[in-house]
Amino acid sequence: MTGTRRRTPPGRAGRLRLRHSLDVAERGADLLEQKLRILRSEHQRLLRTQETAARAWRDLLPEAEGWLLRGLLLGGEQALDSAAAGIGPAEVTVHWTVSMGVRHPAAVTTSVPNRSPTAAAPSNTALVHAEAAYARAVCAAAEYAAAHAAAEAVGAEVVSTRHRVRALRRHWIPRLREELDRADLALEQAEHEDSVRRRWAARTTDA
Repeated sequence: MTGTRRRTPPGRAGRLRLRHSLDVAERGADLLEQKLRILRSEHQRLLRTQETAARAWRDLLPEAEGWLLRGLLLGGEQALDSAAAGIGPAEVTVHWTVSMGVRHPAAVTTSVPNRSPTAAAPSNTALVHAEAAYARAVCAAAEYAAAHAAAEAVGAEVVSTRHRVRALRRHWIPRLREELDRADLALEQAEHEDSVRRRWAARTTDA
């Protein structure tokens, strides 16, 4: 607080400035703590959403891989290459939102294109099932990725806000209070000395 002491003017003006700074810091800490409570609640909700999405993805992926393995055993890699040639890339659209100043994914829309009418159908039923299962797995993976990104973003803001609150409560506010106490003491001493001088001046005049 050496820098603060140099910038603070002496007397009542300095005390008023310190009082104002302390009030601002305390209000700021209160607001940040309120924000932190809301962010923690939102973070817990997002973590639950992430876990649900991860579980769905983990359940769907082995099913798709199982059908793919059967299709490969029945038709070989050539059958897989032929089946894959008729499928276009999936498209994922991320919808964003803002929670307490944190921008993060709110939802995703995944579009898995249908097989082209001119493309050859998979050569065996297992590959047909694999195609459908992977489409579901891709949608689940996109949901999980969005949920994970949202939880990460809000979680990072929770940590940042907690550090800011801690800095205010443990360091900045106590230092301002110490500065204010010193200013009060200095002002009290100055007023006492001024009172003593006035009394002496009055006695000298009377004499």
